[in-house]
Amino acid sequence: MHIHLLQHGADHAPARLTDWLSSMGHSYTIFHLYAGELTPRPAESDALIVLDGPETFIDQPPAWFKAENKLINRYLDGQKPMMGIGFGALWIAQALEAIIAPGTYPERGWHTVSLAPESPFDLPEQFEAFMWHRYVFSLPDNALPLGGSAAAPLQGFSWDSGRVIGLLCLFEVTLANVKKRLEYAEPTTPTSSAADRFRQESSQILEDATRFHRLAPLLDRIMTQWLRVS
Repeated sequence: MHIHLLQHGADHAPARLTDWLSSMGHSYTIFHLYAGELTPRPAESDALIVLDGPETFIDQPPAWFKAENKLINRYLDGQKPMMGIGFGALWIAQALEAIIAPGTYPERGWHTVSLAPESPFDLPEQFEAFMWHRYVFSLPDNALPLGGSAAAPLQGFSWDSGRVIGLLCLFEVTLANVKKRLEYAEPTTPTSSAADRFRQESSQILEDATRFHRLAPLLDRIMTQWLRVS
């Protein structure tokens, strides 16, 4: 399969995704929309991945938003698999007429996700994943939930029998990838505010590098299940 990936920021790279695609014999093309590259045509790939990106784009959509939104809707109306990750999942949820809005608590760092009883995802009943978001989405009509964390009851969804999935939690990140993201992020001041109870400091995020390795088998299960429907 040939897969297109839409990248929205220099610090929001595909990370482990490209290694997985290559290892499974898939080819791919990354479109750096933030750098002025045009969105691809749907006919030129077998599947689409809409990557994470800055949530500031939600309030101030970039110039290329209309073209990307049109592409997302073309995939929703078609038969090809599409995956949204983080910010990409928010945009797909919005295209499915779900509500996207700031959550009660921002999540940044490592948090536990529990699968919903009706979840169709091939994942453990509980697992730790990496989070970096302020916005959340409601469950789109005719979608099934992944499950949730303490701060965000809905961490993902599956739509059209698994052809389209959205993931708020991040499985693809690596240690190097997150270090780069932290470099770009605004510095934070330690606080005891209840609003920041799910927002970890950089030292907490990076203290155990093995956490990033444990994401790899979870990503493998998600990707294998997703592409199996094609």
